[in-house]
Formats: sequence, C-alpha cells, structure tokens
Amino acid sequence: MKTAFVVVVALLALGGGGAGHAQGFKFSQEDNAAKAKEEARQQAIAERLSTPCKDQLKDKKIMLIIGEQQTGGGILANQDNYGPHFQIINQRLRSLGLRTYTPEEIKKQVAQAEIDAYFKGNPDAALSASRRLGASFVLRGLITADARVNPVIRVNEVTVNLGFSLADSSGRMISDATAEGGSFSGSDIRTAAARLINEQADEVVAKLYSDYCNKGAGAPRPAPEPKRTK
Repeated sequence: MKTAFVVVVALLALGGGGAGHAQGFKFSQEDNAAKAKEEARQQAIAERLSTPCKDQLKDKKIMLIIGEQQTGGGILANQDNYGPHFQIINQRLRSLGLRTYTPEEIKKQVAQAEIDAYFKGNPDAALSASRRLGASFVLRGLITADARVNPVIRVNEVTVNLGFSLADSSGRMISDATAEGGSFSGSDIRTAAARLINEQADEVVAKLYSDYCNKGAGAPRPAPEPKRTK
C-alpha cells in the first residue's frame, strides 16, 4: 500500500513537471514568434530604406500637409492643430536626406483656403499651392476615426487610422501608406493619432521613401505662379 502511494505521488510529480514544461514551452514559442515578427519588420524597413535614390530627387522639395476627417463628412485642415504629427514624419524624411518645408514656411506661403480646397479634391488648389512654394511633391496625411461599442467589454472604442498619399505637382500619384489599428476609449482623436503614427512611422516613411525613389523621377518642376494683373 505504501509502495502504491509512492508511485502515485511520483506520477503526479511527473505530471506536474510535464505541465510546467509544456507551459514554459508555450511561452518560449510565443517569445520566438514575436521576435521573428519584429526581425521581419525591421528587415522590411531596412530593405525599403536601402532603395537607391537619385540626387536630383533629393534636391526636390516636398510639402507635407495634414487634415482630419470630421463626423459630418468635412475635413478640418488647420495646420496649427497637427504639429506633433507633422514633426514625426518630417524629421524622418529629413534624416533620409529629403527636403521638406517647415509648418511656418507653408503657412507663410500657402493660403488656408488652398489647403482646404486640396483636401476636398481640388487639383488646381494643389497645383497653385505647390507653385507658390516651389514644391515638386505634395504629401497629404488624413486622420480618420471610427467610433463603436466594443462587443466584448461593452465600452465605447475609437479606431484611428492615418493615411498618407504622395503626389507630384501635376497630381500623379507616387505612393500611399497607412498607419492603422490604434484603438482607444475617449474622444481625444488627435492625441491617439499622434501616438499611432509615432508607433508606425518607421514603416510609413520607409514605404513612402522607397516609392519616392522608384517612381518620383520625372516629376515636373513647378512652374512659377503667374503674376496677377492689377
């Protein structure tokens, strides 16, 4: 009887050790999967950033503007509202050797009405704005948000996306990239968007840069703004 008891205890101990080993193995698998995913992400970014870019492209200037889709369908595009979002992208573009404008330069040279019209899909506004600045490319960022109730925890949840499109001054599309998947509870969409783009900026800028270097050649030089008659 005593021998049987010892055997049962030994079997339980082995079973417990096996469960613990299996659990540890599971955690190890998850860690390895996360590590492999991050390594693949970094490799994809590095490959895109290694795209050869002609010197003539690096001499051309890019105008970055950002807007926000409103609930009623309109777009808010006052550039004073998006300083953090602008800097996250702008600094990375400049670190790659591309030439961009500061918000102050854009505000000084481009009328708010032209920026508003551009976000409404008016190509003439984009052409006029790029001429005014001498920009060869326009990079437009648009923040969108989708509010809904989380079906599991029954709380209000907002999913924020930030899409970027790069076009030359004639309107030819060069690239588009998206930061997506940022969900939060609350109403501060701009802060959530800034956090989202900060987390995914490396991927976004790498795609924009690769497409810019591959497809940007041949962009027309912006013609000077025609003189207005008095």
